[in-house]
Amino acid sequence: MSLPRSTRNSPPPAPATDRAPVGRLIGVDLARGLVVFGMFAAHVGPDPAQGGTTGHLMELAHGRASALFAFLAGFSIMLITGRRTPKTGRAGRQAVAKVVIRALVLLVLGTALTMTGTPVEVILAFYGLYFLLVLPLYRLTAGPLAVIAAASALVLPQILYVVQHALPAEGADGIWARPKDADGVVSLLFTGSYPALTWVPFVVAGMAVARLDLTAAVVRIRLAITGGCLAVLGYGGSWPALHLVPGALTKLSAGGWGEWGGGGSAASAWWSDTWGHPDGSTPVGLLVASPHSETTLSILANAGVAIAVLAGCLAAVDAFPRFHRAVRPVIAVGSMSLTAYVLHIVGIRFLGTEELPGPALHVLIGFIVAVTVFATLWSRYFRRGPLEWLLGKVTEPAGLVR
Repeated sequence: MSLPRSTRNSPPPAPATDRAPVGRLIGVDLARGLVVFGMFAAHVGPDPAQGGTTGHLMELAHGRASALFAFLAGFSIMLITGRRTPKTGRAGRQAVAKVVIRALVLLVLGTALTMTGTPVEVILAFYGLYFLLVLPLYRLTAGPLAVIAAASALVLPQILYVVQHALPAEGADGIWARPKDADGVVSLLFTGSYPALTWVPFVVAGMAVARLDLTAAVVRIRLAITGGCLAVLGYGGSWPALHLVPGALTKLSAGGWGEWGGGGSAASAWWSDTWGHPDGSTPVGLLVASPHSETTLSILANAGVAIAVLAGCLAAVDAFPRFHRAVRPVIAVGSMSLTAYVLHIVGIRFLGTEELPGPALHVLIGFIVAVTVFATLWSRYFRRGPLEWLLGKVTEPAGLVR
């Protein structure tokens, strides 16, 4: 994934106040807020298979919101370890300790939320593992990080395909099926809903983007162009591949629905989750670009969407003061995205929802309104969300590192 280089040689001076500069952080919080709403749509929104305007809007959120979530994880790592210039010496060691502690907390919290029995595939434990896997890269500049992101996107999906075929499967009589559900590291790396092997590229891409001078308009423009090109390469590459490779659509229709199969057609597998997921029974599944298909084309496409969304958010809040004021509630949600995510899992558990997606639209609207009101009121009196504050307290022992 080629990324634009900043035209400036040194980072901008730090602000005198405790508030982050608009273009550098507020736009990121806006993107995080959109991620939260996107994950709400995927988890408690109407089923995209119902079609119509609502169905298509829900469909856009599926998979792409979680990809942006992972992409912004890389950004968060760089904010802790030094965004433009990596921290060194004692400060660097303390920053690394903070990331490790956060990762362990997310692993525990994600596991606990999974054990509540909600139908949501909780991403937080995977998120924690991503932190640990990419942490050794935090001192690299944007160029090497972009190269690693691109190389991992090209190679790791194929490795995952091979590894999954080597794992014990649920099939019988010699018929291959998806690997059996596994616990622990095997699930987090290979068989879970967000396997690290194919989600780490998003995180590394986020780290690369965080290194850039995001206050420069030319950088944002190049980012938007880069994101658009990657999205076209991913989705636009999948469509002709599925239609030109002999028997591709037939093979997908016959055996590629996976456990999430829906009411869509395999012909929409180049961008949509409604048809289901490739179950690995045929290599043709590697030509799919739908979210959660864990393929190279899917990573390129969704990374492109993530980069373009972030570039748009950064530019919009900086260029349009009225827009900035209008989206402050969304920014407030983004500033406490961990709290918002956990609250929506708790809400789903409280409502006793057994199957997702599927609730009526008013359920989604209720979740969005409740969390937005809470975040807006909380942010008037506190700088950080409750769980963000608690996470900060938990990482304070990192200050003892010498």
